[in-house]
Amino acid sequence: MEKIKKFFEEYRLLLRSVPSVIVCFFVLSVFTMNLLANKSIDLGVDWLALDCGIIVSWAAFLCMDILTKHYGPKAATMISVFSIAVNLLACLAMFVASVIAGTWGAYYDFGELPILNEALDSTFGGTWYVVLGSTAAFISSAVINNFANWGIGKAFRKKPDGFGAYICRAYISTAIAQFADNMIFALIVSHFFFGWTIIQCLTCAATGMLAELICEAVFSPLGYAVCRHWQKEGVGKNYFDYIESAKATGATK
Repeated sequence: MEKIKKFFEEYRLLLRSVPSVIVCFFVLSVFTMNLLANKSIDLGVDWLALDCGIIVSWAAFLCMDILTKHYGPKAATMISVFSIAVNLLACLAMFVASVIAGTWGAYYDFGELPILNEALDSTFGGTWYVVLGSTAAFISSAVINNFANWGIGKAFRKKPDGFGAYICRAYISTAIAQFADNMIFALIVSHFFFGWTIIQCLTCAATGMLAELICEAVFSPLGYAVCRHWQKEGVGKNYFDYIESAKATGATK
């Protein structure tokens, strides 16, 4: 019981210590990418498949890279779990809205076709396998990304806080985790429920990873600047003091 209390105390302090802007951006990106994953992209070739979730999924990984660099992999994973919990609550709210009798605006824009209303209810209400697939994929990839990022950072003995070290740990960990995220979702959802082939799943995972890495390359300087600013301003000091105190207390027992 004491360990549970300490865990939630640490969680509470972490949520208070992480700047609200990054938490909001993180949660919004997770929610948006899972919603957009419902729409596939028509690329004109049978062996290549992508979904619109790639438009914003890079943003969630950028947030995780920033959080891992500043707070460590455990804290970054805790925030990742928080974001997916908020996403599930949002999915529940959207499901409730989808079963409430009523009409969407598009129903009137296209000649009052009942099928449009049903389609929008189905899209926004979600289906259990899409929610399951996106949740399993994101949690798995978050753990992979955060601990891979941290492990790669440990390899830099010289200038571990330099831009080169940040870029290497961000790019490599994101590549591995993004491939895992896309592949897990594709296998759970697209392969079994949408009829994608294994080749399509693999190409989706690889192509999505490359597309998201390009976005990561564009915005990584911003992520590095945020980390430098947080370090300079002493962001999260209360959380770090709590962790050090907990370690010291544990060491003296």
